[in-house]
Amino acid sequence: MRRAATSSGGVCLAFDPGAPFNMVAPLMSAILQRPPASPLALTQTGVEREIERIATTLRAQLDGPLRRRGLIVAMSGGVDSSTCAALAVRAVGAARVFGLFLPEHDSDPISLELSTRLATQLGIQYTTEDIAPILEAAGCYARRDEAVRQVVPEFGEGWRFKIVLPGDRLNSNHLNFYSIVAEAPSGERITRRLTPDAYRQVVAATNFKQRTRKMMEYYHADRLHYAVLGTPNRLEYDQGFFVKGGDGLADVKPIAHLYKTQVYQLASALGVSTDVTGRPPTTDTYSLPQSQEEFYFALPTALMDQVLYAHDRGLDSASAAAEIGLTEVQVERAFRDIDQKRSTTRYLHLSPLLVSDVPSVSGTQGLAHA
Repeated sequence: MRRAATSSGGVCLAFDPGAPFNMVAPLMSAILQRPPASPLALTQTGVEREIERIATTLRAQLDGPLRRRGLIVAMSGGVDSSTCAALAVRAVGAARVFGLFLPEHDSDPISLELSTRLATQLGIQYTTEDIAPILEAAGCYARRDEAVRQVVPEFGEGWRFKIVLPGDRLNSNHLNFYSIVAEAPSGERITRRLTPDAYRQVVAATNFKQRTRKMMEYYHADRLHYAVLGTPNRLEYDQGFFVKGGDGLADVKPIAHLYKTQVYQLASALGVSTDVTGRPPTTDTYSLPQSQEEFYFALPTALMDQVLYAHDRGLDSASAAAEIGLTEVQVERAFRDIDQKRSTTRYLHLSPLLVSDVPSVSGTQGLAHA
């Protein structure tokens, strides 16, 4: 990890994708717990109003178009799902919220511990569904490992891995390619560039996880006559950081309009533990710990949030750089990255395309898509 001063007096951060996650996590935690930048921050009154607005809207959505009795929330131990669970309780009461914990072989054990703690605090019913046997039966792990061995032939029992992008993407105009970081049982790490075929197979196999979780959520939703609550924040929703038919699929998405910084504010007001809010955002998908910026975003979440907010307001790169503390060139590259992701992932947001409209159901599309 490197730090470099910018012309505006800020600090540019660059992470080595091969570095152990525990070297990056303390700094990530410090970034996430610092007060949010003033343009993004809600006032205390604004936070309470937003909580009430979301709760009121959820009640209206359940009683109106959805016609369901309660809400299913898959809880990962992260700030987004934890905030959504607390919002669901605020909206319809603990008796009408059901929490799901959906671990598998590569899940961090702390995720289950934090989720259980919060569900108990909220007073909701919950259950744990270990999805590993389903994933094994579908060949998720075998197909994934087969792809890994295309670039790391020695990969086998006891090895761990993650896939990463270059760590200094805002300081280079080079094309970005995914690499695999594989760790042998001895602790030795190997970093090798993924071929396009190997990358697509790793991602396709790994997506079984999100899709299996969603299948389980809808089982319980059907059983209880509940609606499924999706948990993406605005950064994830805007930038297509979800799996179509997986974590992107839901009946309601109550925080999709909120920047991550604002989600942290709501979490604090709703009493979500600092053990959750101080935890660096992670994909919790691969066997090696992996941050979201290693895998997808160009910057740590707290900074990416500010860049997206500046872009959404139409700021030019010079104004945004002065506000955020990056260089103008870095902001320009970050803006391009935002636009590219919006274009590339638009397909994920689309409802099924029809040859011709069906008037009897027009206007109902989009209630549960992606």
